[in-house]
Amino acid sequence: MKLIVLGGNKVIRVIKKELTDMKKILLVDDEKGIISIMKNYFEMSGYLVYIAYNGTEALQQIEYQPDIILLDINMPDIDGLIVCQRIREHISCPILFLTARIEISDKINGFRAGADDYVVKPFDLNELGARVEAHLRREDRKQEHSIVRFFGDMVIDYSKRQITIKDSIATLSKKEFDIVELLSTNSGQVFNRERIYDVVWGLEGGGTSDTIMEHIRNIRAKFYALSIHSYIETIWGVGYKWNG
Repeated sequence: MKLIVLGGNKVIRVIKKELTDMKKILLVDDEKGIISIMKNYFEMSGYLVYIAYNGTEALQQIEYQPDIILLDINMPDIDGLIVCQRIREHISCPILFLTARIEISDKINGFRAGADDYVVKPFDLNELGARVEAHLRREDRKQEHSIVRFFGDMVIDYSKRQITIKDSIATLSKKEFDIVELLSTNSGQVFNRERIYDVVWGLEGGGTSDTIMEHIRNIRAKFYALSIHSYIETIWGVGYKWNG
């Protein structure tokens, strides 16, 4: 990023604009050396770089809406093919596999999983950079971002206001989804009933905070129908928090 000399709030506004204009790339590989080399290269090339060392971290980083993903296949927790499939169900950005595998069958499996390109290790950084640029140029003409977060078997698409658990849709009312959105986007934070009611109902509110208990009960029933995991935790005497 180039140096900008302005005063006060102008500096903040210009920096924020530059960060917004930067393409976001997610690098996923369990080999820290490869991640370090790619991170340095793409940062020097003007990208905003996010990194993950396994499949679980990769799914968590999707919330930052990367413009392109470089994904290793052989990872210790979740296989890269499975990660690609889960991402591709909700995100349309280009996914490039980075792998030492060279069998035709492996390439076919990668493309079937939703990959857009296949780069074999070891690779030339400049060639990799050129491929990334080519995919981004094509994507600029069609990219449509979704705001998605993964919580184990649950996927929340905030743009579509849709929740799926193990590929089944949990049908929530508008207020129920609003409550889930508030809790899940503030994971770990405890909200009392009054605070939830104020945020979700706002000026529309004509009832009491007891309404929250009923809505939480309905949400849990819909989640329990699809999963044994308790996504909303009760902190007795305090309120509720998200347990993704």
